[in-house]
Amino acid sequence: MLDRNKCYHIASLFISLAILWLLLSGHYTLLITSLGLLSVLFVTLISLRMNLLPFDQPETFFRFMKYIPYGFWLVLEILKSNIDVCKRILNPRLPISPRWVTIKASQNSEFAKIVYANSITLTPGTISIDVEDENIDVHALSDIGVEGLEAGDMDKKVSQAEQAYV
Repeated sequence: MLDRNKCYHIASLFISLAILWLLLSGHYTLLITSLGLLSVLFVTLISLRMNLLPFDQPETFFRFMKYIPYGFWLVLEILKSNIDVCKRILNPRLPISPRWVTIKASQNSEFAKIVYANSITLTPGTISIDVEDENIDVHALSDIGVEGLEAGDMDKKVSQAEQAYV
Protein backbone atom coordinates (compact mmCIF):
# COMPACT_ATOMS: atom_id res chain seq x y z
CA MET A 1 0.00 0.00 0.00
CA LEU A 2 1.30 3.43 -0.86
CA ASP A 3 1.43 6.05 1.84
CA ARG A 4 0.89 9.76 1.31
CA ASN A 5 4.61 10.56 0.93
CA LYS A 6 5.08 7.97 -1.83
CA CYS A 7 1.96 9.15 -3.66
CA TYR A 8 3.28 12.71 -3.52
CA HIS A 9 6.61 11.66 -5.04
CA ILE A 10 4.98 9.59 -7.78
CA ALA A 11 2.54 12.35 -8.68
CA SER A 12 5.23 15.04 -8.66
CA LEU A 13 7.46 12.93 -10.94
CA PHE A 14 4.59 12.26 -13.35
CA ILE A 15 3.53 15.92 -13.45
CA SER A 16 7.12 17.18 -13.82
CA LEU A 17 7.84 14.78 -16.68
CA ALA A 18 4.53 15.60 -18.37
CA ILE A 19 5.19 19.34 -18.21
CA LEU A 20 8.74 18.86 -19.49
CA TRP A 21 7.49 16.69 -22.34
CA LEU A 22 4.83 19.23 -23.29
CA LEU A 23 7.34 22.08 -23.24
CA LEU A 24 9.94 20.22 -25.30
CA SER A 25 7.55 18.55 -27.73
CA GLY A 26 5.72 21.50 -29.25
CA HIS A 27 3.08 19.14 -30.69
CA TYR A 28 -0.35 19.26 -29.09
CA THR A 29 -2.54 17.02 -31.22
CA LEU A 30 -4.61 14.42 -29.42
CA LEU A 31 -2.61 11.45 -30.72
CA ILE A 32 0.83 12.92 -30.00
CA THR A 33 -0.19 14.22 -26.56
CA SER A 34 -1.73 10.88 -25.56
CA LEU A 35 1.39 9.01 -26.72
CA GLY A 36 3.54 11.49 -24.77
CA LEU A 37 1.49 10.99 -21.60
CA LEU A 38 1.68 7.23 -22.11
CA SER A 39 5.48 7.45 -22.35
CA VAL A 40 5.59 9.63 -19.21
CA LEU A 41 3.49 7.02 -17.38
CA PHE A 42 5.85 4.30 -18.63
CA VAL A 43 8.93 6.19 -17.38
CA THR A 44 7.24 6.79 -14.02
CA LEU A 45 6.48 3.09 -13.64
CA ILE A 46 10.04 2.14 -14.62
CA SER A 47 11.37 4.62 -12.06
CA LEU A 48 9.19 3.03 -9.40
CA ARG A 49 10.30 -0.46 -10.39
CA MET A 50 13.98 0.56 -10.28
CA ASN A 51 13.53 2.30 -6.89
CA LEU A 52 14.79 5.59 -8.28
CA LEU A 53 12.37 7.75 -6.31
CA PRO A 54 13.86 8.91 -2.98
CA PHE A 55 10.86 8.25 -0.72
CA ASP A 56 12.97 8.62 2.40
CA GLN A 57 14.22 12.11 1.44
CA PRO A 58 11.30 14.52 1.05
CA GLU A 59 13.67 17.49 0.72
CA THR A 60 15.22 16.19 -2.52
CA PHE A 61 13.20 18.61 -4.63
CA PHE A 62 14.45 21.54 -2.56
CA ARG A 63 18.03 20.31 -2.90
CA PHE A 64 17.61 20.34 -6.67
CA MET A 65 16.15 23.86 -6.55
CA LYS A 66 19.40 25.16 -4.98
CA TYR A 67 21.26 24.25 -8.18
CA ILE A 68 18.99 26.29 -10.48
CA PRO A 69 20.90 29.61 -10.05
CA TYR A 70 24.10 27.66 -10.70
CA GLY A 71 22.53 26.29 -13.89
CA PHE A 72 21.91 29.79 -15.22
CA TRP A 73 25.49 30.79 -14.39
CA LEU A 74 26.76 27.63 -16.12
CA VAL A 75 24.79 28.40 -19.29
CA LEU A 76 26.50 31.80 -19.49
CA GLU A 77 29.91 30.17 -18.99
CA ILE A 78 29.14 27.65 -21.72
CA LEU A 79 28.22 30.48 -24.11
CA LYS A 80 31.45 32.37 -23.31
CA SER A 81 33.49 29.23 -23.78
CA ASN A 82 31.72 28.48 -27.09
CA ILE A 83 32.72 31.90 -28.37
CA ASP A 84 36.34 31.34 -27.31
CA VAL A 85 36.53 27.92 -29.00
CA CYS A 86 34.92 29.29 -32.18
CA LYS A 87 37.45 32.13 -32.28
CA ARG A 88 40.31 29.65 -31.91
CA ILE A 89 38.96 27.50 -34.73
CA LEU A 90 38.34 30.39 -37.12
CA ASN A 91 41.49 32.40 -36.35
CA PRO A 92 44.71 30.44 -36.92
CA ARG A 93 46.75 33.05 -35.02
CA LEU A 94 45.06 32.20 -31.73
CA PRO A 95 46.98 29.41 -30.02
CA ILE A 96 45.56 25.99 -29.37
CA SER A 97 47.72 24.51 -26.64
CA PRO A 98 46.17 21.32 -25.28
CA ARG A 99 47.01 20.63 -21.66
CA TRP A 100 46.28 18.00 -19.06
CA VAL A 101 45.81 19.37 -15.55
CA THR A 102 44.60 18.13 -12.19
CA ILE A 103 42.04 20.35 -10.49
CA LYS A 104 41.15 20.14 -6.80
CA ALA A 105 37.43 19.76 -6.05
CA SER A 106 36.39 21.25 -2.73
CA GLN A 107 32.93 19.65 -2.64
CA ASN A 108 32.02 17.31 0.21
CA SER A 109 29.39 15.11 -1.41
CA GLU A 110 29.85 12.77 -4.36
CA PHE A 111 26.83 14.36 -6.05
CA ALA A 112 28.40 17.83 -5.96
CA LYS A 113 31.71 16.46 -7.30
CA ILE A 114 29.83 14.84 -10.17
CA VAL A 115 28.04 18.12 -10.87
CA TYR A 116 31.40 19.89 -10.92
CA ALA A 117 33.07 17.31 -13.21
CA ASN A 118 30.09 17.29 -15.59
CA SER A 119 30.05 21.09 -15.63
CA ILE A 120 33.70 21.06 -16.71
CA THR A 121 32.84 18.64 -19.51
CA LEU A 122 29.83 20.70 -20.61
CA THR A 123 32.03 23.75 -21.03
CA PRO A 124 33.52 23.65 -24.57
CA GLY A 125 37.28 23.32 -24.66
CA THR A 126 37.53 21.28 -21.46
CA ILE A 127 36.68 17.71 -20.58
CA SER A 128 36.85 15.82 -17.29
CA ILE A 129 38.82 12.63 -17.71
CA ASP A 130 38.86 11.13 -14.22
CA VAL A 131 37.47 11.93 -10.78
CA GLU A 132 39.40 10.46 -7.89
CA ASP A 133 38.89 11.60 -4.29
CA GLU A 134 39.18 15.40 -4.47
CA ASN A 135 41.12 15.48 -7.76
CA ILE A 136 39.63 15.88 -11.22
CA ASP A 137 41.88 15.25 -14.22
CA VAL A 138 40.96 17.67 -17.00
CA HIS A 139 42.04 18.01 -20.62
CA ALA A 140 41.87 21.63 -21.79
CA LEU A 141 42.13 23.02 -25.30
CA SER A 142 43.89 26.23 -24.31
CA ASP A 143 45.61 28.03 -21.46
CA ILE A 144 42.54 30.22 -20.98
CA GLY A 145 40.45 27.15 -20.12
CA VAL A 146 43.03 26.04 -17.58
CA GLU A 147 43.26 29.53 -16.06
CA GLY A 148 39.48 29.63 -15.69
CA LEU A 149 39.48 26.32 -13.85
CA GLU A 150 42.43 27.25 -11.67
CA ALA A 151 40.69 30.51 -10.72
CA GLY A 152 38.10 28.29 -9.05
CA ASP A 153 34.90 30.16 -9.89
CA MET A 154 33.05 27.03 -10.97
CA ASP A 155 34.30 25.12 -7.95
CA LYS A 156 33.07 27.86 -5.62
CA LYS A 157 29.67 28.06 -7.32
CA VAL A 158 29.10 24.31 -7.02
CA SER A 159 30.26 24.36 -3.39
CA GLN A 160 27.87 27.23 -2.65
CA ALA A 161 24.96 25.31 -4.18
CA GLU A 162 25.98 22.24 -2.17
CA GLN A 163 26.20 24.21 1.09
CA ALA A 164 22.85 25.87 0.51
CA TYR A 165 20.99 22.76 1.65
CA VAL A 166 23.42 21.13 4.09
